[in-house]
Amino acid sequence: MTAHAPMADKTVTMTDACAARVTKIVEGEADNKALRITVEGGGCSGFSYKFDLVPGPAEADDIVIEKNGATVLIDELSMVYMAGSEIDFVDDLIGQSFQIRNPNAVASCGCGTSFSI
Repeated sequence: MTAHAPMADKTVTMTDACAARVTKIVEGEADNKALRITVEGGGCSGFSYKFDLVPGPAEADDIVIEKNGATVLIDELSMVYMAGSEIDFVDDLIGQSFQIRNPNAVASCGCGTSFSI
């Protein structure tokens, strides 16, 4: 895994399950080769994660996280809220989803896509 950014010491990591799922998703995409995660205001706990498939880095401040051929992009502003997090992909009885274990979050909602700091 590599990270390219001034905040590399507080990088976000991804699990093998996350990398495998991102790879599988982008295999079926003609143009999109990376998963972009952004933090937005809103959601039941204050902030929410947004997931998009994109062709590649578009922002000058994109942090690029790579593992096992999978690429995740996070913009520098979102990284302020996500530094030190781990991105996982969970497939259980409740369903399949990307989950972010964020050490900066003091509370999160039941759906796992919203958090507060």
